[in-house]
Amino acid sequence: MALQINADDCTSCGACEFECPNAAISAKGDVYAINASACTECDGESPKCQAVCPTDCIVKA
Repeated sequence: MALQINADDCTSCGACEFECPNAAISAKGDVYAINASACTECDGESPKCQAVCPTDCIVKA
């Protein structure tokens, strides 16, 4: 299962994109989105994108 970004809470800060080891996060218009097929949730570790998100908008899909 992949993570997803709640677009209503995303502030487009970009912190998550640079932390993703799989390059699964990219800008989609005014917010960021996670490519579910590329997201591995950091292979069992605490997801790096969630750790840096200032609005806690990254959740399990």
